[in-house]
Amino acid sequence: MRFVLAAVAVLFTAAPGIAQDFPKRTITLVVGFGAGGGTDVNARLFADVMSRDLKVPVVVENKTGAGGAIAATYVQRAEPDGHTLLVMSGLQHAYVAASQSNVQYEPIKGFAPVGTFFDMISVLSVPYTNPAKTMDEFVAWGRKKADGVTLGSPGPGSPPHIFGILIGEATGLKIHTVQYRGSNDFMSDLASARIDVGFPTWGVAKSFLDDKKTKALAIAGDTRWNELPDVPTMTEAGIVKAMPAMWFAVLAPAGTPAPIIAKLNAAFKRAGEDPEIIRKVNASGMSVHVSSPEELGKLMTVEQDRMAAIVKQYNLRQ
Repeated sequence: MRFVLAAVAVLFTAAPGIAQDFPKRTITLVVGFGAGGGTDVNARLFADVMSRDLKVPVVVENKTGAGGAIAATYVQRAEPDGHTLLVMSGLQHAYVAASQSNVQYEPIKGFAPVGTFFDMISVLSVPYTNPAKTMDEFVAWGRKKADGVTLGSPGPGSPPHIFGILIGEATGLKIHTVQYRGSNDFMSDLASARIDVGFPTWGVAKSFLDDKKTKALAIAGDTRWNELPDVPTMTEAGIVKAMPAMWFAVLAPAGTPAPIIAKLNAAFKRAGEDPEIIRKVNASGMSVHVSSPEELGKLMTVEQDRMAAIVKQYNLRQ
């Protein structure tokens, strides 16, 4: 008993020191999406501010492929010391784990939640040459295509992939998803009408809309986007009853000490209060939202259950 009490005393005495000694070296934010997309850009904004705050380099490393599973597996297997973190899409992280039989990461137990990161708005976009001017017209146009409609997606389980499933179910459209490594990759195909529809973030979509290479038919979000006030949401357009939230978060490997998690969360919160970050994130059609680790843990459980239900309902298990 004395030995156990002494061990516990040492553990609690050492806990503050763990946080004081952290970080000891470069912190890597591992992003499972391609460079230049909304997730990558936001991660780099935070990394720059956090580098100055924590007095060590904070860098972004892109590990694309398998719908984010390569990045998630890499981080789950990393040393649980807070120096290797995963920046992930809540939808995609849950979907891939629920739908892929050979996935190599455990979506809940394999990670320690650090906090949510930001929320995202996407724009349902079609080639500028498409005759449709509204969602109703697009659905009517798509139903006339014998081979169905092609949708560009930055990986299995990404928000655009899930949106395509829901739209197909709601409208009866045959939607064939074409997987890319990132939003930037499919936008060139969308602009040239090699694919029919996509859901780029505002930051990615804006230049294509300005150059009249694509046009916006709906917003994939709960409210209209102030930069496109005349474009309705998917629910306003009567296409779907509700759209899943697009939230992104930061995870550490399971077993990362709680004091380090708390220090990381505080650093992300401070970065999220930086006026320049807020301005740039908002301008890209996103909003900063850094939650507590506990809030993120609950959100992840809810999302995992929701994606498991979608996978079962639409028979998406592979």
